[in-house]
Parts: sequence; structure tokens; C-alpha cells
Amino acid sequence: MASAPSPIGDHALESLKVIRDAMERAGAFTAVPGWSTVAVGVTALAAAPLAAAASDGRRWLAVWLVEGALAVAISGAFVVRKAKRLNLSLASGVSRRFALAFVPALVAGAAMTWVLAANGLKGLLPGTWLLLYGTAVVAGGALSVRIVPLMGLAFMALGLITLALPAPWGNTMMAIGFGGLHVGFGAAIARKHGG
Repeated sequence: MASAPSPIGDHALESLKVIRDAMERAGAFTAVPGWSTVAVGVTALAAAPLAAAASDGRRWLAVWLVEGALAVAISGAFVVRKAKRLNLSLASGVSRRFALAFVPALVAGAAMTWVLAANGLKGLLPGTWLLLYGTAVVAGGALSVRIVPLMGLAFMALGLITLALPAPWGNTMMAIGFGGLHVGFGAAIARKHGG
């Protein structure tokens, strides 16, 4: 005794679900906002002279930690705004994979900040931050538009150069990276990928 065939509507709905899941897995995370990247660069360019004028390493670190928190706030707000404008879900599979690729290197950077600062090795922080931020951007950018991982590679290269330079170059390299690279790549992302 053969079972009754399933209604065509059920089959079509299942096919659409399979197609939607495949597209989501293959899709790119396009909510990387170029204008917020520019804004983060501008705030880093403003922070660099403040950090350079700091009277000691603790104040220098405080300036850059405040700048980092400001950068996270700016970026988060713009990602949410761009995702809403493009009708993209930040709970989608590609968004979750982007976060899972991006965040671990940032956590490593936070851990290394504590370790290096606690051991009097603050001179290694600029290169470490640039390198690990670049690593995060490359990893997350693998799920985004092509220019994003290229930006990450630029940060990684700058981080390696910074680690090879004498410590007094660190603040300048932070301005070049977190300021200049963000402004340049952010403007390109904004122009080519919808803000």
C-alpha cells in the first residue's frame, strides 16, 4: 500500500527552505559600514596626539582604551543601522559566522593588553593591537566583501612593521593604522558598497 503523495505546496516550501539556507551559507556579510570605519579613523587620529602628550604609559594606555571603546560603540551603532537599511538580519547565519570569525582575535588582543601592560611591556601594545585587529578583520572579512580582508591584511602588515620598530614609533603607527587605514578603506567601502 503506497502512501499518499505530499501536497505540492509542502514540497515547494521545503525546496524554498533548502534554497534559502544555501543562499545564507553562501552569502556575504554586507553590513560592514564604510562611514563608521571613516568615523573610527577620525577619532583615532584625534586620540593619537592626546596619547602622545600623555605624561606616562598608564595615561597613554587609558587614551587608547577609551578610543577603543568609542570605536566599538561607533561601529556597533553603524552596523545595526546599515543592517536595518539593507533589511539584513544580524541573527542570520552569515552574521553569526562573521562574529565568530571576528571576535576571537579581539578577545586575544584584550588578553594580550592585560598581559603586556601588567608585565611592563606597553611598548609592544601598538604592534600587537594592529596585528590582532588585522587578524580579526581578515577572518571576519572572509565572509564579507573583498576589500574587508584586504584592509585586515594591511593592518597585519603594519602590526608586524610596528613590532620591528623601536617602541617610540608605536603611537605614530597607531595613528597610521587605526586612523589612516580606517579612513582610507572606510571611504572605499562606503563608495563601493553602499555606505
